[in-house]
Parts: sequence; structure tokens; C-alpha cells
Amino acid sequence: MSLVNQLIAAIFAVLIGLVSGTLYIMSESSRSILQDQLESHAQDSATHLGLYLAPYMADNDSATVETAVNAIFDSGFYQRIIVTNADEAILFEKQTPPQVHSDVPLWFQNAIKITPPSMFREITYEWRQVGKIYVQSRAGYAYEKLWKGAQDSLILFVCLSLLCVLVISSLIRYLLKPLYKVENQAIALSEKRYIEQEKLPGTRELKRVVEAMNRMVRQVKSMFEEQSRNIEELRRSAYQDSLTGLNNQRATESQLAERLDYRKDFGRGHLLNIRLKELQSINQTIGVDKTNKLLKHLASLLEEMSRRADQSILGRISGSDFILLTDQTDIDKLKIQIETINGECTKQLAQLMEQHSSLLCISVGSSECFEDRNSSQLISEARVATDEALDSNVIWKQFASAGQSSQLPDQDDWKQHVANAINRRSIILQTQSIIGSSDNQPTIQNEVFARILDRDYQPAAAGEFISVVKELGLAIELDRAVIELSLQETQKTMLPLTFNLSHEALTNDSFSKWLTSTLESISHPERLMFELDETSVLNNMSRITEFRNVLKEKGIGFGVDHFGIHPSGFAYLYSVQPDYIKIDGSLIRNLDTNAEDRFFVSSLISVAHSLGIKAYAEHVEREVQLELLTNLEVDGTQGYLHGTPTTLN
Repeated sequence: MSLVNQLIAAIFAVLIGLVSGTLYIMSESSRSILQDQLESHAQDSATHLGLYLAPYMADNDSATVETAVNAIFDSGFYQRIIVTNADEAILFEKQTPPQVHSDVPLWFQNAIKITPPSMFREITYEWRQVGKIYVQSRAGYAYEKLWKGAQDSLILFVCLSLLCVLVISSLIRYLLKPLYKVENQAIALSEKRYIEQEKLPGTRELKRVVEAMNRMVRQVKSMFEEQSRNIEELRRSAYQDSLTGLNNQRATESQLAERLDYRKDFGRGHLLNIRLKELQSINQTIGVDKTNKLLKHLASLLEEMSRRADQSILGRISGSDFILLTDQTDIDKLKIQIETINGECTKQLAQLMEQHSSLLCISVGSSECFEDRNSSQLISEARVATDEALDSNVIWKQFASAGQSSQLPDQDDWKQHVANAINRRSIILQTQSIIGSSDNQPTIQNEVFARILDRDYQPAAAGEFISVVKELGLAIELDRAVIELSLQETQKTMLPLTFNLSHEALTNDSFSKWLTSTLESISHPERLMFELDETSVLNNMSRITEFRNVLKEKGIGFGVDHFGIHPSGFAYLYSVQPDYIKIDGSLIRNLDTNAEDRFFVSSLISVAHSLGIKAYAEHVEREVQLELLTNLEVDGTQGYLHGTPTTLN
């Protein structure tokens, strides 16, 4: 019960007590008065009747006595009248049973006892006593008057009480309005939203409460902002290049290994090694500051190129070398972009040197990415190609391997095969479990992976068909197919099934309407979860917030995949409020050998827990990793340590 209702109930209880006591006192007072009135009435009636009947009583004329008594008895105010002579012999007696009107309830009669006294008068005539007259009034009259008074008092009490309750309720709600705002502040604070009350109440006690709450909000906000700054500083020092703000060598190589060696879901693309030519000579010519400005300019141009791709990894791996992994497959378009970057850099260099220059500013080596190529191999090939471009004094050089041409036969047939598999829903669903850190919850959820049978009728890795899916524009249709097939399985499992939505599906209005309509008809929404990778979340905040609210209304979970690697940080968690995060495998890979990774992962887990968000770690492969993550209080882990993906259907 709310405080306002409790106060109203307490006031109402006091009112009931006061009125009850008042009614009791009034009833007792009224009963006493009525009792006296009945006594007086009986005495007066005996006196008046005696004055009239005195001569008849002296003559023992019982007939006249009877007539007179009957005449007044019929008025209804009497219960008994007795007339006796001088010898106390009864000349006439008349009585009626004590009756009370039916409107007066029996409980009221039992609660208030009225017993009219029997009054008498000695009658004299011609100076001698001729008899006595006994009169007892009827109690029903008193009960009726008393009940009528009690009813009127009760009705008046109810009306006044209702009026008082309304007035007091309004007054209390007005006075305690700041407490409602304090409650909203507390709720917002638990969701990491910081609200302060600008208008302070006039009541001294409430004013102190509001001021204290405002101070706490400011302190908590400052604490979380400081925590975020510390973690961001750690990210910058451990994983970012101090000059350009891009991923440093360790972070770049770790993320490349995660995508190409472990997840193997990148598909086709190109890895570019971009080298700023003659960096040492430029540094000696224009100085350190201007050289740094040129490097920053080159980094910003590469960032812009990276953003044009759906998937990309960009980093600086040495003083003059940058690495860019992009899912763009059209070499001619890539060359045009590189030539544009070279032109911008050449122009910037000419301005810094204050002289015209038409020389090539950068050399680029490219290695084509396939599903069976590992990250180290691609980097090595791209560097070889860069050296060749530098020696040949050209902007671009593509690495050519002897077996590369053999990897591209029957691409048209493969595209048709992939399209048919999606359209016919010939998709293999596999799941991999997230295992809880506590014994009470061994398995938390099962993540769903889509696989397509290759020409040998074996499940193909995601990297073998994902680029074809995107090239054919079937990413949305693939998401739709996976969801349709998985919904059939929710009836068979009690554990939630988790789906990874693509960037294309998230930004497609038609898909959003279809998904919303589909979710309306499901019988077990608690068995579904959706997740998006961190980059998609940060690039579509308005869409994500809307989508998150829809899922929350339906009781469906939402998570952020590959968390912790985006340079924009994690402040978005405050507004998105996902149910869980999955810390990217690139941060888990060297957890047991790198103290910086351990501290950073620990900080991410702490931030998530402070927001009431579960923290899971993906791609756990070794027992020592699991032990460390358990000590860091991670909520669950996922990876080959717990087993390979299993077929769902």
C-alpha cells in the first residue's frame, strides 16, 4: 500500500474511532434523556388520570375507570396502566406486550437497553385516599426516536468523512508530490538515468530528502562517468594507437585473428596494407608535428573508406603501415578509392612542404580474402604486395598466388546454389550453448547459427556463403528463414534460442513489420532472444532503442554481440539497456597471458553488472580462460571448450 493510502487509511480509522465514540456518548445521553422523558410522561399521565378518576375510584366504579383508561391507552404511548382502590384491589388493569417498530433493527435494541420505569400516584378524594394509579410508558417510542437520530448522525458522518477523505487525499498528495519525484529519481538511477529535482519543496523535511537525493544522483553520475573515463583511458592505452586513434598493432591482429581464424564468418573481401612512403625522409624534411598531421589525415581518410563497407577492420600496425580488412570485392572500386586517398594525401603533403608535389604518397598491397585463408597469411601476402608496389613505384599491387585462380570456379553455380537453399528453406540450424558460471544454471541459452550444405552435402562454414548472400541481397531473406525455422523448434526446447540479426534486416522497414507481426503470434516469447553486434548497435541507435522497447514489451531478451572493441566506447549501454553483453573473443583470446586484457575484461564486466546487465564471454577454448573468467565474476561463457555447435533440426 502506498504511503498516501496508508495515511488516508490511518486518518479514516481515527475518524471512525472518534465518530464511534461520539455516537456512543450521544446514544447514551439520548437514552438517558429519553428514559427521563418516559418517567416524566408516566408520572404526568398518572397524575392527570387520577384527577379525573378520583370520584369514580371512591365509588369503585370500575366501568367508568375502564372507559377512561381505554381512551388514553389507545394513543399508543403506554405499555401498562393499573388502577386500584383504597384496599389496593385492582379496579382495572390494561397492558400490551412491549413492541418496537420493525424499522428498528434487533441488534440496536440489544445494544441499547431502555426499560421504562413504572410510576404511580396516590389518589385522594375529599381528603381521603381512594386508591393508586400505576403507569408504565412504552419503550418503542424511545427506540424509534433513538434509531432515527443514530441514522441521521451516521449519514452525516459518512458524507463528512467522504468529503474529508477527498480533501485530505488531495492535500496529502500535493504535499507528498516531491516524494513521487524522489521515487522516479530512484527508479531512473537504477536504470543509470540521472534526474535532479530543480524545484525544492517548501516543507523542511521533504526539502532535505530531495536535496539529499539530488546529491546522491550527482555523486553516482560522477562515479559512473569517472569509471567510464578510466576504462576508456585503458582502452586507448592498451588497444588504440596514440596518434591516430585507430586500433594499434595488437588489437588489429587480435581482431583479424578473431574474424578470420576463429569465427570464419567474414566471407570474401580484401586485406589492404597501406604504407606511407618515405616516412623517415618526410619527417626529416617537415618535422615531427607536420608529419603527425599527415598521418592523422591519412588515418581519417582510411576511416571514411572503412565506414563505406558493411564489415571492416582498420588499424595502424607500424609507423608507416596501416591494415584495412574490407568486405568489398570489387577491385576497381577499391583502386578508385585508394587513388582518391593518395590524391588527398599528396595535396596535404604539398601544403605541409609548401611546394607542389605530384609524387605518389602511398603504396598499397592487397591480398584477396577467402574462407580458407588465415589472418597471418593475408597480412604477409599484403606486405609482400606492398613491397612490390613500392619497388615498382605504383599505388596498387595485388598479391597473386598460384592456387588463387582455382578457388573461383563455378561461382555462378555456387551463387545459384546458395539462393536456392535460402528460398527453399534448405538451411541447417546449429546451436552453441552459453554455459552459466554458477552450478544453479548450467545452460543459459542456445545461440543459433545458419549453415548451408555445400556441393558435397556438408554444412559449409559461414565464410563460404555469407559474402554470396550479401552480394545477392539475400541477407534479410536469410534472417527471415532462420527465424521461421527456429520458431518451430521453440515448442521443443525450454531454453531460449538466440538469433543474430544482420545490419540489413535491422534497417529494413518491411522486415521490421514482418518480425513485429510474427512475434505477436508466438506462444512462448520468453524462449526467444535477439542480439546484434556492437557496430550495428552504435550505427543505428534510434532503430535499436525502438526495437529494444518492442522486445521488452513482449518479454523477449536482447543482447549486444562482440562487445568491447568499438572505439566509440560503451556509453550507449545506459540508453539501450540490453539484457546481456557478449565480450568479443579478441579480448578473451590472450586473457591468460596478457594482464591488460584481464583488467579490461574485468572492467567491462564491472560496468555491465553496475547497470544490471549480464556479461558473457565468447570463444572460450581453455580451462585457464574459464577459471580466470569465473574469478572475474562473468555470468556465462561460450566456446569450443564446452563443445562444438550441434544440429538443431
